[in-house]
Amino acid sequence: MKTTQFYPVIMTDDVAGTARFYVDYLRFRFAFESDWYVHLQSMEDESVNIAVLQWDHETVPAAGRAPTGGLLLNFEVDDVDAEYQRAVARGLPILKPLTDEAFGQRHFITRDPNGVMIDVIKPIPPSAEFLAQYAEDAVPA
Repeated sequence: MKTTQFYPVIMTDDVAGTARFYVDYLRFRFAFESDWYVHLQSMEDESVNIAVLQWDHETVPAAGRAPTGGLLLNFEVDDVDAEYQRAVARGLPILKPLTDEAFGQRHFITRDPNGVMIDVIKPIPPSAEFLAQYAEDAVPA
């Protein structure tokens, strides 16, 4: 299978509100908008996409119809400190404050209106302990 694009789809009962969150707080734009499905594209990198879908829409198989839960979206950014200050200033819930992790991340975690966790990350050099667990070509700088 040759994949030409990959993006997460958040299933929710509030398509418009969820889409507005990603537009307002994470700098996405509307690429397609209907009352049951919205496709969003990053205003900074067109290869970064996310979609929002009405969880009980007829296109979703009955066995899979449920609002999103247990999901964590990672967004790698150039300046995590600035994004943290921006999130705090805008009143986003901070589930995990800005933290340096030994495994090679400086990050914080917030959430969208559905409870989907959003991990905003800047890769940093890992500790010696974790360095050994990385593939040679995957070590964070």
